[in-house]
Amino acid sequence: MIPDALSQRAQELGAAGVGFVWATVVRAQSPTSVQAGSVALVQGDGTIEGFVGGVCAEHSVRAYSLLALRSGEPVLLRILPDAVEGEVDPAGVEVASEDGAVTVQNPCLSGGAIEVFLEPALPDPRVLVVGDTPIAGAVQQIGAQLGLHLVAVDAEGPEPGSGDLGLVVASHGRDELHMLRRGLESGVPYIGLVASRKRGAGVIGELRADGVPGELLERIDVPAGIPIGARTAPEIALSILAKIVTVRRDQAEAPRSPAGETPASASAAASEAIAVDPICGMTVAAVASTPSVRHEGKTVYFCCEGCKAKFQAEHEHAAVAD
Repeated sequence: MIPDALSQRAQELGAAGVGFVWATVVRAQSPTSVQAGSVALVQGDGTIEGFVGGVCAEHSVRAYSLLALRSGEPVLLRILPDAVEGEVDPAGVEVASEDGAVTVQNPCLSGGAIEVFLEPALPDPRVLVVGDTPIAGAVQQIGAQLGLHLVAVDAEGPEPGSGDLGLVVASHGRDELHMLRRGLESGVPYIGLVASRKRGAGVIGELRADGVPGELLERIDVPAGIPIGARTAPEIALSILAKIVTVRRDQAEAPRSPAGETPASASAAASEAIAVDPICGMTVAAVASTPSVRHEGKTVYFCCEGCKAKFQAEHEHAAVAD
């Protein structure tokens, strides 16, 4: 059962649009210090609220929670005290993996084993809608039923950002150029302009004359939506939202991270999210709260201050990381 304090904290993060991971212990083998049913909340900076085991187990939970946040997929994490043979994870650690599960060795465990279900809770994708028109209203009304966070915007804000899924400009001229340019510059995956082909060509021409590169202008979907012969405001909204759903699902299959990285950069981000303690071999989260030093131009992370001190003793030029 989720404690009231954690439940309230999850609601606060959700309201703020911050993603996190629910970490639930589903199996605990003696002599571990945690019981099945224990729950914790893991944020993107590696902060853990709640209890899912001692410091050693927390390192594995923290590291793989960060990967779950990036992939958006839940995973069953098995933490064993014995050696694991199998594939190599993004940090270069040998793990045993199968669909929906990964098994790692934690040399710090005192003989027991733990299984933790990591379930990412990501905010609904935000879609910005520009305009006080029947089409804009229909997009907001229907889109709310599709698991989208619809936000009405104008030139005063909020501004489009790289974390947004879509920008729909349905203002019939008002604030069009500014919002389209901001959407293109920020890398919003879908940008739709509600306009006829003739008027849309005119708007794009104005943006081109204003210095917007052609490769960016090609990203504007005009007339917005998929061709379904739509005529009424709800029908046009449906065609636009269908296009947004397509973009959303394409992103999920790539896969992409919550920051919108491509598959290659998402893989690189995963490798940067976790690291290996060179002293004890434990997989740890590469975050600011993890003990670390700078050595030969790279940040080296450790499971504890003891391992860090041993590394520093062996490498006299290692410096404490900023």
